[in-house]
Amino acid sequence: MKKVLISVIWGVMLYVLAAGMSGCAQPGETTAEGHRRHQRVVSIEAKDMARDTDRLLLTDEPSKLSDRRAP
Repeated sequence: MKKVLISVIWGVMLYVLAAGMSGCAQPGETTAEGHRRHQRVVSIEAKDMARDTDRLLLTDEPSKLSDRRAP
C-alpha cells in the first residue's frame, strides 16, 4: 500500500514537471505571448526574492550608525 502511494506521488510529480517543461500555453495565447508571460513572472519573482533577502539581512533600510568614532 505504501509503495503504491509513493509511486502515485512520484508519477504525479513527474507529470507536473513534464507539463511545466512543455510550456502549457493558455488557450488563445501564442508561443511568444507565453514566453513573455513566463519572463515577466520570473522577473517579478526574482525581484520579490531579492527584496525578501534584503529585508531578512536588514539591508533594506539605511544604517542609523554614525560614520564618526566616539571619543
